[in-house]
Amino acid sequence: MAIRYKQPLPEDERLIAEINTTPLVDVMLVLLIIFLITIPVVNSGVAVQLPREVAPASQATPETVLISVDAAGQVFWFDTPLADPQALLDRLARVAVMSPQPEVHIRGDARASYEPVGRVVFACQQMGIARVGFVAEQPQSP
Repeated sequence: MAIRYKQPLPEDERLIAEINTTPLVDVMLVLLIIFLITIPVVNSGVAVQLPREVAPASQATPETVLISVDAAGQVFWFDTPLADPQALLDRLARVAVMSPQPEVHIRGDARASYEPVGRVVFACQQMGIARVGFVAEQPQSP
């Protein structure tokens, strides 16, 4: 059922057939602000004491491989300095085929640049080492 006029309306009095989105945008902005304020409250949890469980002992624990990178970028296999990146790849290839595969722990000096540590991580990826971790010290309590 449409509205019919006997004569056409002047240009400034015609019906506007567009949706006014301003109230919709206002409501959405208010909801966004409400959610931004309430999300941190929802994320903070209640302090509870969780139950302690004794983990069963694993049957075979592989030896952990320790790779160190000093401040100068020199790579060490345990305490032995490695001459070149190929020596690291050769040793990692031997470790990769062991069953069970040992974990590789990387000790990077805090003053070392990222590049030598990144090369060690990349070498582990290339050789298919499944478990790689970084060793860090606990911060001193004040």
